[in-house]
Amino acid sequence: MNFVILDLEWNGAYSKKAKKFVNEIIEFGAVKIDEQFNIIDTFSMLVTPQIGKKLNSRVSELTHITTQELFDSHNTFTHVLSKFKKFLSDSVLMTWGTSDILTLMENCKYYLSEEKLTFMTTYCNLQTYCEHRLNHTDKSRQMGLSACAEQLSISTEGLELHRACDDAKLSFKCLKKLYDKNALREFIEIADDEFYRKITFKNTVLFDLKNPLIDKKEFYICCDKCSRKARRKSKWICKNRSFRAQFRCAKCKRDFEGRITFRLKYEGVTVDRRVVEKAKPDNDAKPKNLLSKLIK
Repeated sequence: MNFVILDLEWNGAYSKKAKKFVNEIIEFGAVKIDEQFNIIDTFSMLVTPQIGKKLNSRVSELTHITTQELFDSHNTFTHVLSKFKKFLSDSVLMTWGTSDILTLMENCKYYLSEEKLTFMTTYCNLQTYCEHRLNHTDKSRQMGLSACAEQLSISTEGLELHRACDDAKLSFKCLKKLYDKNALREFIEIADDEFYRKITFKNTVLFDLKNPLIDKKEFYICCDKCSRKARRKSKWICKNRSFRAQFRCAKCKRDFEGRITFRLKYEGVTVDRRVVEKAKPDNDAKPKNLLSKLIK
């Protein structure tokens, strides 16, 4: 079994035909690895834009790709995709997170009117695999590729980050360091109808108390110091799409704010709880009435 790690760079461009912004792919980069985890081939091609005529300044700054380079490559998306299909063959396709695979689907739909990646049979999300292997438990914040490499003490020397092929190589280095045959097998998915339903499911934050998907029994906060349930001192309020209230831990004799966020995902509703310390009063600050007198 071979694996292909794909990374894409894209540019946000407005399409008059679709009447919306499209993440137009401007570069494909990939590495192919065998079962012994040796890189046996690489793939790197620029894509000439057909929607946007110039790159977003942020994209140019990150990738150091110029508009002229893209137009000089004379590679349409369909041409590059055809080359990549042959490169992928029957390998397991891997990406860091789902943004690349979703962007590839978006481009295939735009140019080929295809809802699915018919050339992909199996898929693996390297981000979720590496998070699992590193016991990354913060579900509210996904682990970035650079952060994973840093945690694993992987050097990025000689790699040009935010260029597709080098980012794919960095993903490979992370995978190689965390490789476990049995663990990885659990993260390889068959690209069937259920896979596409899951990958295209739009996660949403639930912040209406009347929503039947919100379980009222989940409204509690445990002290992050002693893990005991804290006593709520105020009513729940909704702010910035999370529920908040003031709490006191009787054992630790401390007050704090508790925050709960409900997210509807494909697998169901997840509950994220956070403890936020109260800001300490500034003893050096003068009372408002005294300050106003001094100003007068």
